[in-house]
Amino acid sequence: QVQLVESGGGLVQPGGSLRLSCAVSGSIFSINPMGWYRQAPGKQREMVANIIFTSRTNYADAVKGRFTISRDNAKNTLDLQMNSLKPEDTAVYYCYVYNRRDYWGQGTQVTVSS
Repeated sequence: QVQLVESGGGLVQPGGSLRLSCAVSGSIFSINPMGWYRQAPGKQREMVANIIFTSRTNYADAVKGRFTISRDNAKNTLDLQMNSLKPEDTAVYYCYVYNRRDYWGQGTQVTVSS
């Protein structure tokens, strides 16, 4: 079994930064696909960034150059550094891991507003 717990969300001004962290428990290896997704009110859940095939990273066009996904194997965390935040980044952010099936965290709210 896999459990995912996100942290680091909150309220930030436009142009500010936040770092999200997902604590991963269970039998997870670097080969397992994992990533961050987000869902804004009234919109579909979308992929923000992911890591597949151990180290290959992918980013949504909307966040390229601003967000960085990383995995800390020693700490068993999946992190998302978010810089130059915009109001349109406001959403609930979810951690995702695949291990025989999909696993999702509970989500953490990110609000970008002045």
